[in-house]
Amino acid sequence: MRRRHFITLLGGAATWPLAARAQQPAVPVVGLLSGIDPDDRQLAAFRQGLNEVNYIAGKSVTIEHRSAAGQYDRLPALANDLVRRRVTVIVTILGTMSALSAKAATTTIPIVFAIGSDPVKAGLVPSLNRPGGNVTGVTFLSNVLAAKRLGLLRELVPGISAVGDLVNPTNPNSAGETNDMQTAAQSLGLELRIVNASTEREIDAAFANLAEQRLKALIVTADAFFSGRRDQLVSLAARHALPTMYWLREFAADGGNEPPASIVITRFSPFLRAQPPA
Repeated sequence: MRRRHFITLLGGAATWPLAARAQQPAVPVVGLLSGIDPDDRQLAAFRQGLNEVNYIAGKSVTIEHRSAAGQYDRLPALANDLVRRRVTVIVTILGTMSALSAKAATTTIPIVFAIGSDPVKAGLVPSLNRPGGNVTGVTFLSNVLAAKRLGLLRELVPGISAVGDLVNPTNPNSAGETNDMQTAAQSLGLELRIVNASTEREIDAAFANLAEQRLKALIVTADAFFSGRRDQLVSLAARHALPTMYWLREFAADGGNEPPASIVITRFSPFLRAQPPA
């Protein structure tokens, strides 16, 4: 299932509290909170999900969008702004921090998230089966399966002894995910070399660092900022002829399956569809 399909599903899920809170104004307001700027396809998919349950943006529902544009430290203020706006529901996409910021901002407004990490481990919900409270949503589990992607990368690039791991250190999940990757690398007999990047310039520097180390393979950790820098990452991987593993098919669609770089894409799509909050 493609990420756009998940976001379409999310648009439909966002209407659970709209139907349940009929006492609110005639035209409900959906607060859309994102860690980075969503692309046109993602926004269209979200609107499609609303349309499928007869909520038409600009007519029967209003969408208030707030984006941190990759600056995660802005998310708490943006979430608080949506709460002050008294939106009917908050939908969070493109980053676990978006969901965590929304959860910290309100215990009463329903929150529907779409994330790549484990929502229980992230502290969003106490249980997959019974999320409870005012928070529910879907997960790609893309971060959880990073170790499996590392194993597949070793199979597809035989003879490697070390792998680069591109990490965004400003992502609050990065430390735990790096530890998991280190454990997986050790079990596979690989040396994991961490390179950090949280800006466009740092991504350029990271690839220059990888080239100096003469690494033969790279895995890019799932992160909303990296998703927004797809063109840059794919271009640099091709320029350096560096086999690279991503977590989203969009990287291939943007040219990540073209030579000279042997780009490897894997996509797993187990997901949680929890019950809407009561």
